[in-house]
Amino acid sequence: MKEGLDCSLGSKSPHASVPDKPEPTGGGVGVRGILWAAPQGGPSVHLGWGGGAPCCPVAGPDAGPSWCEAPSWCLGVRCLGVRLFCVLFPAQANFAPHFFDNGVGSTNGNMALFSLPEDTPVGSHVYTLNGTDPEGDPISYHISFDPSARSVFSVDPTFGNITLVEELDREREDEIEAIISISDGLNLVAEKVVILVTDANDEAPRFIQEPYVALVPEDIPAGSSIFKVHAVDRDTGSGGSVTYFLQNLHSPFAVDRHSGVLRLQAGATLDYERSRTHYVTVVAKDGGGRLHGADVVFSATTTVTVNVEDVQDTAPVFVGTPYYGYVYEDTLPGSEVLKVVAMDGDRGKPNRILYSLANGSDGAFEINETSGAISITQSPAQLQREVYELHVQVTEMSPVGSPAAQATVPVTIRIVDLNNHPPTFYGESGPQNRFELSMNEHPPQGEILRGLKITVNDSDQGANAKFNLQLVGPRGIFRVVPQTVLNEAQVTIIVENSAAIDFEKSKVLTFKLLAVEVNTPEKFSSTADVVIQLLDTNDNVPKFDSLYYVARIPENAPGGSSVVAVTAVDPDTGPWGEVKYSIYGTGADLFLIHPSTGLIYTQPWASLDAEATARYNFYVKAEDMEGKYSVAEVFITLLDVNDHPPQFGKSVQKKTMVLGTPVKIEAIDEDAEEPNNLVDYSITHAEPANVFDINAHTGEIWLKNSIRSLDALHNITPGRDCIWSLEVQAKDRGSPSFSTTALLKIDITDAETLSRSPMAAFLIQTKDNPMKAVGVLAGTMATVVAITVLISTATFWRNKKSNKVLPVRRVVRKRPSPAPRTIRIEWLKSKSAKAATKFMLKEKPPNENCNNNSPESSLPPRAPALPPPPSVAPSTGAAHWTVPTVSGSLTPQPTQPPPKPKTMGSPIQSTLISELKQKFEKKSVHNKAYF
Repeated sequence: MKEGLDCSLGSKSPHASVPDKPEPTGGGVGVRGILWAAPQGGPSVHLGWGGGAPCCPVAGPDAGPSWCEAPSWCLGVRCLGVRLFCVLFPAQANFAPHFFDNGVGSTNGNMALFSLPEDTPVGSHVYTLNGTDPEGDPISYHISFDPSARSVFSVDPTFGNITLVEELDREREDEIEAIISISDGLNLVAEKVVILVTDANDEAPRFIQEPYVALVPEDIPAGSSIFKVHAVDRDTGSGGSVTYFLQNLHSPFAVDRHSGVLRLQAGATLDYERSRTHYVTVVAKDGGGRLHGADVVFSATTTVTVNVEDVQDTAPVFVGTPYYGYVYEDTLPGSEVLKVVAMDGDRGKPNRILYSLANGSDGAFEINETSGAISITQSPAQLQREVYELHVQVTEMSPVGSPAAQATVPVTIRIVDLNNHPPTFYGESGPQNRFELSMNEHPPQGEILRGLKITVNDSDQGANAKFNLQLVGPRGIFRVVPQTVLNEAQVTIIVENSAAIDFEKSKVLTFKLLAVEVNTPEKFSSTADVVIQLLDTNDNVPKFDSLYYVARIPENAPGGSSVVAVTAVDPDTGPWGEVKYSIYGTGADLFLIHPSTGLIYTQPWASLDAEATARYNFYVKAEDMEGKYSVAEVFITLLDVNDHPPQFGKSVQKKTMVLGTPVKIEAIDEDAEEPNNLVDYSITHAEPANVFDINAHTGEIWLKNSIRSLDALHNITPGRDCIWSLEVQAKDRGSPSFSTTALLKIDITDAETLSRSPMAAFLIQTKDNPMKAVGVLAGTMATVVAITVLISTATFWRNKKSNKVLPVRRVVRKRPSPAPRTIRIEWLKSKSAKAATKFMLKEKPPNENCNNNSPESSLPPRAPALPPPPSVAPSTGAAHWTVPTVSGSLTPQPTQPPPKPKTMGSPIQSTLISELKQKFEKKSVHNKAYF
C-alpha cells in the first residue's frame, strides 16, 4: 500500500464485473489493478484497467479480505464526496493526475465557484481546465452531464478549453451541474462542479392576468382608483424592477408609477353620453441593465378598457325636431298627423317614457302616451284655425314608478287644402313672366339686384305649397335666394361672379327663374324670364399688341423721319376707349410720337450718328382718359452709313526696317459697323516698284523675297539710297468706298549692324517710340533719388538718436565753408559731362553704308544744361545745439578732357543716336534733375 494515501476496504457490489486479466508483459511490471468510482450509497462504476494479476471487484461494506487473492491489494480512495476504489498489484505505484484549484474569479483550473453571465454568446471560450500529472504523463480533459440535462459545454481534451455550445437562460436554469475529469491514460480523476448562471437584462416586463377591463360609473369622483395593472420582470436587480406610466399624457386618467393603480385625474369627469368607453395604454418599463455589453431598457404595453356605466343624470331628448304636421281637406278624424319621438338621455339604463299634450290643442288633437303619435279628433272642416301650436311633454318613469325628469317640445300643425295651384311669379303690377334690369358691368361681389321686384307664391297649403327656386342660364354668375319656398317669398338675385359680368363679352345676360313643387305628385312649375342689360364702364387698360418694339433707321436719316408705329387697344367704348400715346426715358430726347396714331419719328433738328450712339432705348405709354395706362419698350438701332474715310495718324510717316522684319502702317476708320470700318491697304506708288509687298488686311510691309541683303537692295536702287518713300493707300469696304493715302519713309538696315552694339539696338527699337527711352531714363533717375533720400533719412535719425542718448558729450561742429559745396558742384558737373559724352558722335567719312542721308546727323548733339546750384542761406550765428555731422571736403582733381566716345560700328548707329539725342534734348526741358 502506497504511503500517504487514505485507503480503506472496498465494498462488494453485484453490479460490478471483473474483466479478464491481461497477460503480463516482459520487461517489468507497471501499475496493475482496476479503478472504480462509486458515489456514497450508489452503485460502483468501472473506470478502467490497471493491468496485472487477477483482482476482485470492489464490493460493498460486507466483503472481507478473504474474498480477494491478496487482501492487501484492495485499496479505497475518497475524494470530494466520490469514493474511488482500486486494486493494486505488486508493482511500482503510478499516481493519479489532479486539477489545480485557482479559486474564485479564475478562468482556469477546476471550475471551482465559476459563474457565467446568461448573455454569453454561443461559441465563446469561457474557461480552461488546468491540471497536472505527478509523473508528467500526458493528460486529457473530459466533461459530462446528467443524461436528463442539456450538454451546455464542450471541452478540448488536449488543451482543456471549455466552449459554450448552447444558450444560457438564468430564468430557466440558474445553475448547471457537470462532471469534469482529468486522465493520464491509466488513472482518471473526476469531480462534480456547479456553474452559476448570472443574470443579464434579457427579459422584458410582462403584464399578467390580461385582458384588463374596468366598469366605472360616470359619476365616480375625481382621484378615485379605477383599476390595478401588474407586470413582472423575471430579471433580478434593476432589470427586474418595473415602473408604470401612460402612453397618452392628455388622458383623463393617471397611473401610479410603482403600484400600477389607475386613477381618474383630479378635475376630470366621465360622461357616458359623450364617451362610453376609454382605452388607456399603460407602459411598463424595467430599470435597465447590461445585455451583450450595452445598457438596455425593455418595456411592454397593455390596454385597459374602461367602460363607463350610465347613471340617471340626463333629461329626455327629442329626436327629429322640429316637428311639423299637416292636416288636409280629406283627412278623417282619428287619423295620425305626426309622431313625436323622445328617449331617455341616459341611454345605458333608460327609463320608460310617457307622452302628454301640455296645451294648444283646443281638443282638436290627442297624443298616445306610450307611442307619441298625435292624431286629429275632429273633421278638418270643423277646425277653427289654420295653424295649431301644440306643446308635447314627455316624462321619465323611474323603476319604482315615480315620475323623474321631464322635457317639452313644440309641435306645429298646419291645416292645408288640396294641391290645385301652381307657383306663380308676381311683379309690382301683378302676375308677370318677364323682368328687365339695366346695370353696370362688374358689380361688387355679393351685390343684390335691387331693380328686380319679384315675388313668387303658391296658393295651396301645407306640403302642396312647398317648391324650389332655381336660376337657369349661364352658371356661376348669379344665385337666387331662397332656394326652397313655402307658400310665398320675395325672390332675391345676388351677384356671385363679378368678373363674368363683362360688357365687352356680352352686352345682354338672359336667365330663367324656375319654380318647381317638391313633395307633390303633380310637380307643378312656372318660369319667368330675367333680362339684364349691361352698361359699359372704364374697366379695361389700353394694351399694346407687343411688349417690345424694335426699329432700325439709317444714321443719315433726316429730321422728322418715321421710325416705328406702335398700337394699343382699349376695348372700352366711348371716350373710355380713346388712347393717347407718349414716350419717356433717357433715350427719348431725339424722338417724338404722335399722340393719336402712335407713330414715332425723329425730332426735326435731330442729327443721328451711329459712331456716337448706336442704340436708343425708351418707353412708350398708352393712356385712356381716366389715367389707366400700359407701357411697352422701344429699341431703336442706327444703321451705320459709310461716312468716314480711313485716317492715318500722320500724312508722312517714318519707319525703320530691319532686314527680315516687316514694318506696319495703320489707318483707323471711325465708322461704327463692318464693312464700313474694315480697311484694306495697298501701295499706290513706289520707286522702284518691285522692292516692297504689303498685307492688304494688316498693313504690314516687307521686302520681297528676292531681296535678302543690303547689297541686293543697293543693286536695284538708283544712287544706292537706303531710305525709300512709299505712297500707301488705306481704303474702306463701305459703299461708296473712301480712301486715304500717306507717305511712308522707310530706313532699311540689317540685323548684323544692330548686333554690334546693344545700345544701338535699343535705340533703333525705341526710335519710333522715344517715350520708352525717356521712361527708362526717368526710372533710373527716380531710383537713385529714392536711395539718396533713404540714406539721408537714416543718417539724420541715427545722429538725432545719438544726441538724445549722450546729451552731455555732444560734439558741435561748424558747418564747412561754401568752398567744398562749390567743389562738389564742380565734381557733379564733371560727372554730368562724362555722362553727356556718351551721346557725342565722332565725325565719319561720308557714306559707306548709306545711313547718313540726314543732314542733322553730322552735327554733334548738345548736352542738357545743368541746373544752377542751390542757394546757401547766410549763417545767423551759432545755434544752441546742432545735429552732429561728419563733414569733409572733396579735393579737386585736375580736369581731364572727356573721353572720346567709342567708334560706332556703322553710320547707321550714328544716325539713329543723333535722332534720339535730339528727341532727348526736346524732352529735357520738362525733365530736369536737380542735385
